[in-house]
Amino acid sequence: MVNPVDAISLSEIGDEQVAVATAARAGRAAHTIYGGREHALRQTILALAKGHGLDDHESPGEATLLVLRGRIRLATATANVEGVTGDYLVIPDERHNVAALADSVLLLTVVAR
Repeated sequence: MVNPVDAISLSEIGDEQVAVATAARAGRAAHTIYGGREHALRQTILALAKGHGLDDHESPGEATLLVLRGRIRLATATANVEGVTGDYLVIPDERHNVAALADSVLLLTVVAR
């Protein structure tokens, strides 16, 4: 985890996590870069291999996704949106899923309730 005055490379962490995700049976990998149980704010680099994703789930709080690399689909029962490199998506406060349409690296930011 990063200290408040440290700089980290999201590109390097993304490269590492994509390598882990593509080798993993589930096709995903994650690395928390800030926060955790002791913080309200949590930021995680999430890598998804093409064709994999996250099944329907609830968000643990307010959340956003920044697509650092790749192409994803964020979907709910009533809507879906595709995100590509550079897109910023607000995660709806309802059940949703994420599918990787290409190998993707995301910055997931959550403020726990």
